This record gives sequence, C-alpha cells and structure tokens, in this order.
Amino acid sequence: MDLLIYTADQCDPKRCTGRKMVRFGLARTTKRYNRLRGRLVLSPFSERALSPADRSEVGRGLAALDCSWAHAEEVFGTVRLKARALPFLVAANPVNFGKPFKLSTVEAFAAALVILGERPQAEEILAKFSWGHVFLELNQEPLAEYAAARDSREVVAIQAEYLSQDI
Repeated sequence: MDLLIYTADQCDPKRCTGRKMVRFGLARTTKRYNRLRGRLVLSPFSERALSPADRSEVGRGLAALDCSWAHAEEVFGTVRLKARALPFLVAANPVNFGKPFKLSTVEAFAAALVILGERPQAEEILAKFSWGHVFLELNQEPLAEYAAARDSREVVAIQAEYLSQDI
C-alpha cells in the first residue's frame, strides 16, 4: 500500500520516524496539502475510527501528517479530507513509550496496515526500528481485535473495553 507523509517540519530530525521511512524507500513525503486527496488520512482528531471496512476507502493509499505532538491539534485541525482516527494503542517509540494514543508516524502507519489486513507491510516498516517489534507485541491483542471488527462502531466498542480496564 502506498504511504505518503505530509510533513510539517516540526520533529527532531534524528528521532523522526517519518524521515527514516522515506530514507529507506518505505514512504514518500510531500509539503503540498493537495497531494493528500484521494488517500485515507490518519488523524487523531477524526470522528470516525479506522476499521477493516475502510479498506475500500483507501483509494491511492494512506497518508499521515508528521508533526510534533505539541502542535498536533493545530496541524490536524486544518485537515478537511477523508480521515480516520486510530483506536486505543500504546506507543513503543522511545519518546512516548507506554503512552496511549501518542504514536509515532511509523507506529500509526503500522497500526493502520494491520487493521486493514496488510500485516506483512506493517512488519516491514517497523523492522527498520530497533523497537519496532515491541509495538506489535505491546498491542498484539487490541490490533487483532480491531482487525477482526466489521466496522468503525465495532472498533469503538472494542476500544471502550480497553479504556474501561485499569491499565
């Protein structure tokens, strides 16, 4: 699946997972907002959760907006495209390890790929990061459940079960 990253140039270049994906030819980058059209954009502020039913909505591929979490709302607030939010998952990246919903760009893409039935590609992109396999291990159970869901409502119901547990 084609992966496109819209970059806001706000991340530390040494820690930016999006830049590393581009260096390895696993994704492309753009600074032109109009290139996101025809793609499913991963946005933590979308009102709909990503589900396997969105496979038909992917179109030209997936897109992620690569920015600092400190400026996420400001950057994502401008998105007026077909967007989906990822459900509850825990970050494995060194900057936000163990924090729910604070995924890096590569983690967001990997989660979306697993949910959409593209696990081999998710494993491929995570393999470039020493901690990449940890993301799949930490989130093995929820990712499997989200990938088996029928639609966004079912994903939200599964997420609610995880959020109601003492973590």
